[in-house]
Amino acid sequence: MTDSVARLYEAVIAVRDTDPAKSRTARLLRAGRAKMAKKLAEEAVEVVIDAMHGQTEAVVRESADLLYNLVVLWVHAGVRPEDVWAEMKRRERMFGIAEKVPKDLVQSAARRRVVPLDASRARKRR
Repeated sequence: MTDSVARLYEAVIAVRDTDPAKSRTARLLRAGRAKMAKKLAEEAVEVVIDAMHGQTEAVVRESADLLYNLVVLWVHAGVRPEDVWAEMKRRERMFGIAEKVPKDLVQSAARRRVVPLDASRARKRR
């Protein structure tokens, strides 16, 4: 799947500066962040509705639309697929494969930093 997303990302980059009259992607990118976010949200809602109705084929089609709109938003935001995959790997190393990692754990782990211990100030354990 990551190869498909990478190819889609490169395709979006390739048409980013083309004529919006000829490219739906270029038109969407020029419409701005709010429009891109709205399209992403609409597709997510369509996936949910189709899933609730048990319409598997529709979920597949709408999921592809959702991924397309997510990638367009990534391009606009300067996020690369590798950035997302790296974050997923980081979470997997920290938490394992989880159904849903609690946001407070992810946020606290992201804020946590390693501070070298000054040996002269270390307390001795008894």
